[in-house]
Amino acid sequence: MKTVTIDTVTLGEGKPKIIVPLVGRTKEEIIQEAEFVATVDCDIVEWRIDFYEDILDFSAAAQFSKQVKKILNKPLLVTFRTKQEGGELALSDEKYFEMYRVLLNEGSFDLLDVELFMPAVGVGQTIELAHEKNKKIIMCNHDFDKTPAKEVIIERLCKMQELGADICKIAVMPQTTADVITLLDATQEMYHKHADRPLITMSMGSLGVVSRVSGATFGSSATFGAAKKASAPGQVSVDELRSILEVL
Repeated sequence: MKTVTIDTVTLGEGKPKIIVPLVGRTKEEIIQEAEFVATVDCDIVEWRIDFYEDILDFSAAAQFSKQVKKILNKPLLVTFRTKQEGGELALSDEKYFEMYRVLLNEGSFDLLDVELFMPAVGVGQTIELAHEKNKKIIMCNHDFDKTPAKEVIIERLCKMQELGADICKIAVMPQTTADVITLLDATQEMYHKHADRPLITMSMGSLGVVSRVSGATFGSSATFGAAKKASAPGQVSVDELRSILEVL
């Protein structure tokens, strides 16, 4: 298992790391959130740029990322969550990859989120550019409707490895407690039999909360917690999350 070190934070060893989202819509809201999150006991901050009202001005957003990064003084993950995977804004594939190209060339951050099911050529080019710029890639897939079969979850995580992701992430929605077990079983099987890099897995919603705190047991290297406003269903507040992780 390879570990991945971002600044002073290493995923794939020790306790699962806590990632906290910034979901402000205006510059002022994002700056206020960032100043607050800078004081919070978390390891990595995710800026959900699909919430940002001026994100379509790519160069300006890249410049703004420098200000956000400076305020946080923590590793920064930049994520544009597409509409089809639960995000706030519809964007063509061409614009998605153009936005990421500008951010990688002009912005300041440590990690970039790329979705598994985006067009393969654009994904490959984005990963190549990110690595040239010494930035890591979290590749992800979200299913807000259901929990796929264990074999499908493992297959998707393996595909992320094949494509060159540094960290592989999947989030699924449970309808039953059996679905939560499916996600956890897929995680431990992937971790023990296939993974050669860190994984982040979660079962969403209230049923899936146990998956957000049990990473160290099953093989997930990080979890998402809410500082103020959650970015996905089932996120636990950072303070509670840290306490639970310490106990486990």
